[in-house]
Amino acid sequence: MKSANVYRNGERVGVLIRHERNSYEFEYDDQWFNNPEKPAVSLTMPKSKKTYKADHLFPFFYNLLSEGVNRKLQSRQLKIDEKNYFDLLLETAQTDTIGAITLKSKNK
Repeated sequence: MKSANVYRNGERVGVLIRHERNSYEFEYDDQWFNNPEKPAVSLTMPKSKKTYKADHLFPFFYNLLSEGVNRKLQSRQLKIDEKNYFDLLLETAQTDTIGAITLKSKNK
């Protein structure tokens, strides 16, 4: 199992977990969820007490990854399989992402 805290503009939104290669969960942090002024992380995952589950990396998080040649270069430099989207996300979405969302591994 690997997990990451998800942040929006530096504030913790929730946690993203990969249990196995094809088993993912996202859950909102209680403080974020209970504040009506805080937005959902994406339109596809509205604020809810339920745990979102999927057999693939959620599209919102997948879209934080680089594409094409940039992903190939990152994979090679980081020594991570290009198809290991979760590990690439953990290594590349810690800072300087497009937009307000960043992730920080809880396993380091």
